[in-house]
Amino acid sequence: MSPIRFSFIPSSLSCSAGKLSALFVLAAAALAPLAAGAATARQAYVTQEVYTQNHPYKEQLPQELFTKMDKMALSPFMFFRGTAHLYHKDMRSVSSAFLTSGTSLVWLDGDMHLQNFGAVLNSAGNAVFDTNDFDEGAWGPFNLDVYRLATSIQLAAKEMGVSSADRDSLVRTFAESYSKKMTDFKGSDEELNYGLSSSSNTSGVVQDTVNKVAGNTRSSFLGKYTTSASPRRFQTTAELITVSSSTSSAIATAMSSYIGSIPASKLPASASYFNIKDIRLKLGSGTGSLGRYRYWILVEGASSSNSDDVILEMKESVASAVNLSNQNTMPASVYNSHFGYRVVRSLKAQTSYADPLAGYTSMSGKAFFIREKSAFAQDFDYTLLTSYGKWSTAVSYFGKALAKNHALSDKDYDPNLIGSSVDKAVSDAVTGYTSAFKDEVMYFARDYAAQVELDWQEFVKARNAGATLY
Repeated sequence: MSPIRFSFIPSSLSCSAGKLSALFVLAAAALAPLAAGAATARQAYVTQEVYTQNHPYKEQLPQELFTKMDKMALSPFMFFRGTAHLYHKDMRSVSSAFLTSGTSLVWLDGDMHLQNFGAVLNSAGNAVFDTNDFDEGAWGPFNLDVYRLATSIQLAAKEMGVSSADRDSLVRTFAESYSKKMTDFKGSDEELNYGLSSSSNTSGVVQDTVNKVAGNTRSSFLGKYTTSASPRRFQTTAELITVSSSTSSAIATAMSSYIGSIPASKLPASASYFNIKDIRLKLGSGTGSLGRYRYWILVEGASSSNSDDVILEMKESVASAVNLSNQNTMPASVYNSHFGYRVVRSLKAQTSYADPLAGYTSMSGKAFFIREKSAFAQDFDYTLLTSYGKWSTAVSYFGKALAKNHALSDKDYDPNLIGSSVDKAVSDAVTGYTSAFKDEVMYFARDYAAQVELDWQEFVKARNAGATLY
């Protein structure tokens, strides 16, 4: 069975088609109403797609794939986290009435969902709420990120017991926040230094997440994963596995290329900063990336003191799932055909004051992205959103954060790559049709969440029946 087709136009937008620009009229005419109950049982297709996506990693880390299947079986939201490939293949048949030349070429995160956000101390020393995963970063139409984040809101809110009507309202709040923030950015340079911080422009659970960063210390972080002996070493646990001497040697060799990928102006002053003290294979982290190699590298840091050691995370990078949408227009020349460099550029394009240690390397024919595993970071926990009011406050910040990502990664990042103003393009497309835009996002998220739920049910049935999933 081929991917499910989601082609629709909200009734509110259809009614106002005569008032839309000629481009919107053509887009609207190309879309058909989405029939009720469009979610389709497609167990064979889902099972095959899960297998195709995960089988390449069976030989290297089968235990991680077992963990991944366990995680994906927990809930529709967790299944959604682990199947960005399914989403982007389904998006082949999806359009939007708000696509123009300017909104069709945007630097996407590619895997927007609630748990790819959190708080971190940025390189300017400010704790901010922001995106924290860029593995799928690529170019494409802006609605790919908007729709995916909206769907995750639907799924997570339902898991937390939010009613159907309230979930729709939350998605509309998110979409409105995104479009309003894009309008704020239009014609200004606000996005260059924009950040959601605890003191000035956040509240609720998002503010609490940011505030927790202030309580973090490097000593407590290192104490969680390493021994206090000198020289410091990683603890050996079920998730921190000792590597072979050949792997350790290969990583040590790959470090030279990684250090060379960091701009000279960002390199630490200490010549011994990157001296390796210990290496571990890190298991169990994330969901979608389980099965790929992930290493933690303990390095000397700014001094020979045992207290300022730094943990680097070296993560295998592969082709972006956005490619599967057939809407990715990022040429390989943008990232020198190196998937690790694609992740680095995506991170730097979409965040202000990005991690100065972000870089890339290759090892054994595989691409890797390397960044500091920050001691001053806090993941967002959507299970703390225990009321509609808390949800509504939080999703408005998600809309603003996504708008910042898109606005910052256009000509503000590199006019030789995306030379247009994405914030202007989105604002111009939506202004005057905000209600229609909110409807479009809401209807998609509602219907696609129903498809994800059905896909999850079919996945669980197949798994319980002993289907080969990797």
